[in-house]
Amino acid sequence: MGAPFKKFEAHASGGPRIREIPMRMVLPNLVTVLAICAGLSGIRFAFENRFEIAVVMVLLAAFLDGIDGRLARMLKATSKFGAQMDSLADIVNFGVAPALVLYAFLLDRAGSPGWIAALLFTIACGMRLARFNVLADDTDQPAWQTEYFVGVPAPAGAVLVMLPLYLYFLRLGLEPSRPAAFIATGFTVLIAFLLVSRLPVYSGKSVKVPGDRVLPVILGVVLYILLLMTYPWYTLTASVAGYLLFLPLSVRAYSKRAMREGEKVPPSDIG
Repeated sequence: MGAPFKKFEAHASGGPRIREIPMRMVLPNLVTVLAICAGLSGIRFAFENRFEIAVVMVLLAAFLDGIDGRLARMLKATSKFGAQMDSLADIVNFGVAPALVLYAFLLDRAGSPGWIAALLFTIACGMRLARFNVLADDTDQPAWQTEYFVGVPAPAGAVLVMLPLYLYFLRLGLEPSRPAAFIATGFTVLIAFLLVSRLPVYSGKSVKVPGDRVLPVILGVVLYILLLMTYPWYTLTASVAGYLLFLPLSVRAYSKRAMREGEKVPPSDIG
């Protein structure tokens, strides 16, 4: 009588054995796992009412989740496994973690509407990511449309939706009250719809810095990072306000470009 199950071969297609995988292939996946750990730790700190640390952990998760793919491409260590891990990490770090942190802080005071808003945001984030994964390889759209996201990208949505926490941390006398919870509920639903909308959002991927302006740009980036480290809640609040004001300008720029190019169709989701 033969064995009931065949022996499992980790690399049955002839790939390298486990011990032969170079470290550069492991690093991007390690960053992805650390991002998941940070996002889930943010949820834990929120349940412990340590909301400042919770927000920092969620933002750290979003940062790590944003660099793992770039690190993989830089090290030439992209893989199907890494792509699947990154997709799973995205829904946790950009959808589940921000929604639960905000719910534990404020949305629960609105009762069922607050929970519905948290669910809507998480589902919208998942749909946004799924749409991106499906259409990322679409080559039918004009080249200029690759400069635009369709809808607010998931990382930006995660930063935007936590605006009520930034305002509370500014110590402006705002308290987590029931009226504030209903306002935050409406804001959360708004961000959810921005995620799944067809709003063209300029990605900035094609921006090239002139050689004579490289140093001022570097100095500006350093200044922003220093402000973020020194005055995190003021800087994040100003960043959210600036991003929301940027969205109509992005739509206007897209419309003008579409008229010049003779295009009347919405952009493809290649961001």
